[in-house]
Amino acid sequence: MQADQPPDQPPDLPGEEHRDRPGDQRRIDLTALREDYRLAGLDEADLEADPLDMFDRWLRQAMAAGIHEPNAMVVATVAADRRPSSRSVLLKKVTDRGFCFYTNHESRKGRELAGDPRCALLFPWYELQRQVRVEGVAARLPHADAEAYFASRPRESQLGAWASAQSRVVASRGELQQAYDEATARFRGEAVPCPPYWGGYVVEPDALEFWQGRHGRMHDRLAYRRVPSGWVIERLAP
Repeated sequence: MQADQPPDQPPDLPGEEHRDRPGDQRRIDLTALREDYRLAGLDEADLEADPLDMFDRWLRQAMAAGIHEPNAMVVATVAADRRPSSRSVLLKKVTDRGFCFYTNHESRKGRELAGDPRCALLFPWYELQRQVRVEGVAARLPHADAEAYFASRPRESQLGAWASAQSRVVASRGELQQAYDEATARFRGEAVPCPPYWGGYVVEPDALEFWQGRHGRMHDRLAYRRVPSGWVIERLAP
């Protein structure tokens, strides 16, 4: 054992030679992890006039590239005490109004959207060295829309919607399983209806940014901003 290595100190991992303070001693040094972005560029001439048309194009390209769950997006909301939170959900539809997803209205995000409908979305398509940011306001979709989508879900997911009081504290995994078993028994032999507390949101955007990684960290950032006459496009410094 080295004289300057205390008995309870694990050996350094590769890349951990540089440490700033004792509290960092067990952390992995990530400073050397980087990638040179060279796949593509994004010019103003490449853009669609409507940002939702531009998003459709990039989403189709992400799907064609075989990206895992290209419709996965991070939804950021804010609580009444101004504490932000974020989580990944699946985009299920894009309409002329905006971006649609479904969830439990009584979950944390549902409660926070009820208090402040302003939110942000992020689509991180790392393999294409791209991301799309969306800022807007969420509104509930009609319950008929939620019922139609709910009917298309796998039965196991339908039962899970009844069994899970999403975002609430539970005592154990066993408690969750018991609730799932009870839902299974309740709806045995019949269609599982959409719970009254489960539904959809559409995020109506007022700003979108299309980000394309470039060499030397001189990334392309082209942003759409809604104005009374439509959309204006601005280039942002990387």
